[in-house]
Amino acid sequence: MESGSPCNGKDTVMETAPLKSFATWARTALIREVNARIVAVLAPASKERVEIASAVTALERDIAAKGGGETGRDAVADKAAYTWFNRIIALRFMDANGYTGIGIVSPPRGQTSGQPEALADAKRGNIDTAVVTNKGTAEAITALLDGTRRSDDAQGEAYALLLAEYCRHWNRSMPFMFEREGDYTELLIPANMLADDSVIARAATVLSEDVCGDVEVIGWLYQFYISERKDEVFAGFKKNKKAGAAEIPAATQLFTPHWIVRYIVENSLGRLWLLNRPSSRLADQMEYYIAPVDDEADFLKVSSPEELKIIDPAVGSGHMLTYAFDLLFAIYEEDGYAPADIPGLILRRNLFGTEIDPRAGALAAFALAMKARAKQRTFFAKQIQPNICVLESVSFTSDELLLLCTEDGDRAEEESFWRAFEHADSRGSLIKAPEIDLARVISHLEKNIGNDQSIFSNDLNSRALRVINEARYLACVYHVVVANPPYMGSKNMDGPLSGWLKQEYPNGASDLYSAFIQRAIDMAKDRGIVAMITMQSWMFLSTSRQFRRDVASSTVAKIFAHLGTNAFDTVGGEIVSTVAFVLQRTHAPAALGLYIRLTELETPEAKMRSLGAVSRLGAVENCYIRSGRSFARLPGERLMYWLSEETSNVL
Repeated sequence: MESGSPCNGKDTVMETAPLKSFATWARTALIREVNARIVAVLAPASKERVEIASAVTALERDIAAKGGGETGRDAVADKAAYTWFNRIIALRFMDANGYTGIGIVSPPRGQTSGQPEALADAKRGNIDTAVVTNKGTAEAITALLDGTRRSDDAQGEAYALLLAEYCRHWNRSMPFMFEREGDYTELLIPANMLADDSVIARAATVLSEDVCGDVEVIGWLYQFYISERKDEVFAGFKKNKKAGAAEIPAATQLFTPHWIVRYIVENSLGRLWLLNRPSSRLADQMEYYIAPVDDEADFLKVSSPEELKIIDPAVGSGHMLTYAFDLLFAIYEEDGYAPADIPGLILRRNLFGTEIDPRAGALAAFALAMKARAKQRTFFAKQIQPNICVLESVSFTSDELLLLCTEDGDRAEEESFWRAFEHADSRGSLIKAPEIDLARVISHLEKNIGNDQSIFSNDLNSRALRVINEARYLACVYHVVVANPPYMGSKNMDGPLSGWLKQEYPNGASDLYSAFIQRAIDMAKDRGIVAMITMQSWMFLSTSRQFRRDVASSTVAKIFAHLGTNAFDTVGGEIVSTVAFVLQRTHAPAALGLYIRLTELETPEAKMRSLGAVSRLGAVENCYIRSGRSFARLPGERLMYWLSEETSNVL
């Protein structure tokens, strides 16, 4: 049973120091090695220019598009290094769990050193023809390994061919992780993969089979890989540089500790299920579930697990959703579903996520796929794709908009819809696309797609379908919305983003997280649940008074765990002061909620234990039961829940 699953009892804390050391070192090493490959490939007399000229052309085009010269090359190297890091850790995770059948980037299972098992097998003449399907490639690998094809690094070159083939093979079941984008990724495989201190050699040591028993490791590696980039962005803030689409992912990433994830998911998804199934034993498996303190007759009705829709609108590496998978699996089992059917149902029907960072989105989808594979041996063969949508910027010319708009639709409304995603790479899930008749728009596109006489181009069709897909995620309403949204004050945003937020979220524009609170409420069904961890400032700042009113007018507080500082063990000092809350989308000012004061506890472990105690024992000395209307008479309507009724009456 995986660490931290709802069935294993006590929560555990992953040792992250080795992961941080590995990930930060790997980023530097991979960028250096990929840069060296770019120089070699683009040399005037390189063999790649002769043998795979189209891929070299694609590489040159991408470098030019990213600014050209050293700037463009560095941007491409950074992207390619990130891609190879994701692929290496994905393959290592699957190797360690026995999902690949053979060690692709690892020695045989049980060993932490030595050449990758796939290469060792190839040296013995065993090449998997189901993976290496091209006869010419298989012959080239054999010739390199038996010495009939000369090379300065025969084994390294053979392994690069093998690794590229395995990535193509896994593209069939996980295109989000092993994408073919750009057509030049395989050109940039680091040259020293077989060295004793290579990234794959260190990955086999750091990512042991025991560590890879918990998919949480994927999220930690993501945070640590981008940590140096985050430092660069924050250094820029001190010089008054502003953050745009390129900086937001690194600047706002903060991996949520597993105990906080459990608290959020158990008191949203778990809470909703228990309200609908009072006889359920699910609470026995939830360490941080807190029973309602008020009458809960007016809740969102759910008749089966398949109805439940859960979204994380800032999904990151998927930690919220992977735990939701665990809980949903227990829900389905309890409801009598066959275990073999459950993983596919969860990924198709229940879990959704949106993200602006494509590498994080790939990791989130991968983590969910690993959850499913752990429960079902034949999962990869089903080719079920997790519902993770990377929100990309898509724009259209005026002439293209004329083609996209339907004859009988509202032209202004439809043009507004098509333009809504022009800045999706910075606005993300905060986009509220205008509601239009999508069925009519799709019918209009289908009449043109594949029609030889169509005035639509394939590229236009592709971009239009991308917008429709993104809009479907953002236009839907969900039973449960969970998130640790990005934190960034307006002073650090670039002008376009800051100006847009002031227009779209006038009372929540001071920080990305406050706009996300409002957006999450919008994305929830009537009587649905919103559960988030955010900065605590909105509870108390005088400038957030109208924001608090907005939240109170559309939701009822169920639980507020006031964590304060030091809830995140990777963030020291007083930098991040947080609150983790559960809201129901409804208006009932007299309804009671539970407020848990954990601010005076100095370590994450102490806060974790105290929260667990509330789950086991109910309201204790650090708990306060308050109604929403009790805050209306406080100065600034601040959420000062710890004040006694007598004190509140005299303020």
